[in-house]
Parts: sequence; C-alpha cells; structure tokens
Amino acid sequence: MGKNILGKTGIEVPKIIFGTSYLGNLYRALSMDEKLILMREWFKVTDGKVMIDSAGKYGAGLALEVIGQGLEKLGIEPSEISISNKLGWYRVPLTTPEPTFEPGAWANLEYDAEQRISYTGILECWEQGCQLMGGTYKPDVVSVHDPDEYLAAAADAADRAKRMEDILGAYKALFELKERGEVKAVGIGSKDWLVIQELYEKVKFDWVMFANKFTIYHHPTAIVDFVKRLNNDDVGIINSAIFNAGFLTGGDYFDYRILNENDPDDQPIFKWREQFFEICKKYEVEPGDACLSFAMSAPQISAVALNPSKAWRMQKSKETLENELPKAFWEELKAKNIIEQNYPYL
Repeated sequence: MGKNILGKTGIEVPKIIFGTSYLGNLYRALSMDEKLILMREWFKVTDGKVMIDSAGKYGAGLALEVIGQGLEKLGIEPSEISISNKLGWYRVPLTTPEPTFEPGAWANLEYDAEQRISYTGILECWEQGCQLMGGTYKPDVVSVHDPDEYLAAAADAADRAKRMEDILGAYKALFELKERGEVKAVGIGSKDWLVIQELYEKVKFDWVMFANKFTIYHHPTAIVDFVKRLNNDDVGIINSAIFNAGFLTGGDYFDYRILNENDPDDQPIFKWREQFFEICKKYEVEPGDACLSFAMSAPQISAVALNPSKAWRMQKSKETLENELPKAFWEELKAKNIIEQNYPYL
C-alpha cells in the first residue's frame, strides 16, 4: 500500500489509516484473540509504518488498553506504528447498569466515560490515554474529539461561546505538548466540516479529518474549495466515514439516523442510492469500492480512515486503491448527477 506525507506534519502515512472502535467493543464484544487477528492484519496489508486512529471514547478507554496490550503481544516496535488519539473523554467508574456516555453503543464495558474539554481536561485525557496504552506506545498525533458535537450541545449563544473557549483552551494545551516534543502533530476531526472551517480561523491545525462530508454522495463545491485552501496552507487532510454511516453500501443508517422511505425529505436519498446501485451493477463495480475510490480521488487528500472489523476487508480495501475503476463508470455517474458534474478530479 502506497504512502505519502501528511502535510506539514512530516509524518509518513499509508493511504489507509485503521480505525479502532471495534477494539473498544462497539456494538459487540470481540475476544482478545479476534482483536489480535485484526491488529496483525494492519501490518500485513500496509507497506511501511502503520497508522491507527483511536480515542478515549472507544469503549471508555478499552480500545487504548487493547492497542497497548496487543502491540506488545505481537512484538511490534514503537517505530513501526503511528497512533492518533482523539482526546476529550476520560475513563471513570461505572456506577449505572450501562455506560452513560453513549447508551446502547458499547458491549460489555467495565467503565464509564465523561467529557473533559478544557485546558486541564484535555491534558488529563492525554495522560490517562498514555497510561491505558501501558507506556511502551504513545500517540504522536492528537486532536479534540468531535468539537462539533460539543458546540452543538450548547443551550444558547452564551453557552456556545463558553464551549468555544473550552475548545480553544484544549488546543492551547495540545500545541504545548507539541512544543515540548511529546507529540508530532495536532489536528481536528469533525462530522460538521463548517466547524472545522470556523475553528481554522482561530487554530492553525497541522491536519484535519473530514467525517461524512467528503463522500461520493456529498462533495459540494464549497468543501472542495476549502480542501484546496487547506492544501495550499500545507495542512494534511484525512477523509473518513466515507459510506455516510453505511447507507451508501446498503445499510439502514444515513449520517447516524435511520431513513424513512415514506418521508418526502428522505425519498431523494433513496432515489440517489437506487441509481447509484444500478450504475455500479452495470459496470460490475461494488458500491463500497466506488465510495473508497472517490474518497481518495482529490489529490489533496493524504489518506482515508477505515474501520474494518473483518481482516479480509483490509486486503480488499488495499486492492481497491491499487486499481482504477473504469473511466466510463465515473462519466456516467456524472452524467446522471450522482456525482457533481463540476467535480474536478474524475
């Protein structure tokens, strides 16, 4: 799998960065043996240094624990892996029947998590994350986890302004970690790309991660232009959540909600998918392969973050990026307005 440099960070990244929420028992609890099989596959399919993306939120720190223990068992040297940790959630004792931070999403957890986004809170999350990974391995890439959701929870304008100050304080702490040489790069990941744009006027990130917002379904000119601006500023760009929560490959969820075929507002999305599937079938292209190829089509994008919980999917994704899809396939997607006709890279 090819690799390149993540903007001004100087960090060499593979084209595919592996997400790790399944290591924290997202929706179901995998055994440690199953988790080790998946971790071992990272190194089989990646040429050069592996990069993974994790968070204290994943299983209330369980994913971070599994990463540290698993890499140790596999005999991986710290120099063989780069770890991104999204900070903002801190492990606390579980005092209720199930965790309160995301009810229903995580299986068999022994801890809860609480949000700590502030100057001191983010440092507490950083220190705990390093401890959970056991000391041998440390994140070299950091960010504040889902600042868009933190801002969206504001009760009013004054509360939003206070929350913005919390986020800016958290980033002050993270850039101080970078100045001390504790980490190599500070960035942002968000499902709302407009929040990335808003914060970029206040914080000069080393890298950004778009989630759900640069996909084969959604790629308006405004975000394409913003990507160009970031690239001109030498900011590294990672694309993620490229299947719009699974809907683009046949799932029920679209951007984390279930659509209703009888709802007039949702019907155009179902119509789009129906046409997309028809064209994929015509050219014998799997919808997931089309989504992945599109996600890396803009030359400014360094890598795509995927979250495969099956080993064979990792190899399949690698092969997809090594092979170009038919030019006629992209042309027909544009002709049928499945892709924006003025999208410049296909």
